[in-house]
Amino acid sequence: MKYYDNILETIGDTPLVKLNRTIGDIKATVLAKVETTNPGNSVKDRMALQMIEDAEADGRLKPGGTIIEGTSGNTGMGLALVAIIKGYKLICVLSDKQSKEKMDILRAVGAEVHVCPTNVAPDDPRSYYSVSKSLADETPNSWYVNQYDNPSNAKAHYLTTGPEVWEQTKGKITHFVVGVGTGGTISGVGKFLKEKNPNIKIWGIDTYGSVFKKYHETGIFDENEIYPYITEGIGEDILPKNVDFDIIDKFEKVTDRDAAVWQRKLAKEEGIFVGNSAGSAIKGLLQLKDELNDDDVVVVLFHDHGSRYVGKMFNDDWMRERGFLDEEIMTAGDLVARHGDSPLVSCYAEELVSHAIDKMRKYHISQIPVMKDGKLVGSLDDANVYQLLCDSPELRDTPIASIMQQPFPLVAEDTTIDALSKLISKDVSSVLVELKNGKQHIITRHDLIAAIA
Repeated sequence: MKYYDNILETIGDTPLVKLNRTIGDIKATVLAKVETTNPGNSVKDRMALQMIEDAEADGRLKPGGTIIEGTSGNTGMGLALVAIIKGYKLICVLSDKQSKEKMDILRAVGAEVHVCPTNVAPDDPRSYYSVSKSLADETPNSWYVNQYDNPSNAKAHYLTTGPEVWEQTKGKITHFVVGVGTGGTISGVGKFLKEKNPNIKIWGIDTYGSVFKKYHETGIFDENEIYPYITEGIGEDILPKNVDFDIIDKFEKVTDRDAAVWQRKLAKEEGIFVGNSAGSAIKGLLQLKDELNDDDVVVVLFHDHGSRYVGKMFNDDWMRERGFLDEEIMTAGDLVARHGDSPLVSCYAEELVSHAIDKMRKYHISQIPVMKDGKLVGSLDDANVYQLLCDSPELRDTPIASIMQQPFPLVAEDTTIDALSKLISKDVSSVLVELKNGKQHIITRHDLIAAIA
């Protein structure tokens, strides 16, 4: 019989898969190192095991102890598997931008999960860095992993991932490409490969809102580069000790939109269902294609599994809300189709202003058409209502007819986007669309901006 003694023995030996359709006109051989076949479905299983074993060996982690870590989800999953097998408790701290799937998966494997706000400074007591450290200080017999600065992170990839890539390519690899977060993967793999062949290029993929690229090129840690971003798993607003900038030859930034779009392309065009950072990695490679030649062998590492992004990047509504979905929007009917299932919210001219405010609050809308005897007679815009009530609060208890503005323009379903853009202006916030089925729907200034941006 052939079997493993426990799930940890299945970590590593992940496959190389040739990419064909997503690489466009790149002539080099492009191979994906697909880390989703690890038991925790990500590359982080490797370093989770190494960090725990090293902490056990030097006494930082004691029997029955509690492991505490700030994670984007994947390291937490790897730590959870090791903790299960070795009998430890695990507390994971995540930022609120991480997908719900990641949080649910961590809870499913027994981790205690704390969620912190994303848009705070690293040293803010609410940040997931600070909360992790505080929990470690407060919890008896605990060990704070600190994957960002823990040398066992890069060590794991030096000992396992790097040698696998070298062996699988028979030493023919010329470029290694990977998204950079904690820095352990690129630094560990890069160190091993450079020792084998100093001419191998190590390319790191960064995201807008992160400090890595500018710091690598100038040595300047520019806080003006830091702002919230959507891409998960790569980029940082700190400089982790695991990022060995001397090993990395180049950084390339990829937008949030491109990361999401190319993540979806990998699923549809290659049948490889992987995570958000994989989309960044393949798009970053395409942006650098002019630096490749026919004889090059490029290995792109795909960190994690697409199942962790089903509610986000693989959800059409989520993509559409952020303007990431490639849709050909030509007419008012096309725009309405985006939210055609939602009913048109309206008010009657005889209703009180306070009723309109309640509807705006309930349905999270800013504009309401006003009806009388089944006909459109006026409109309300939250900005105008706000100004009127600031000047005269008593207007809350007067009929809407006393403060309503001109009716929204009424257009046909086949009205072009260009024609709509001429109707919606500073003073006209919305139009109503007369649909072929006799119903009406609203198009707001926000809808139009999302369609043309």
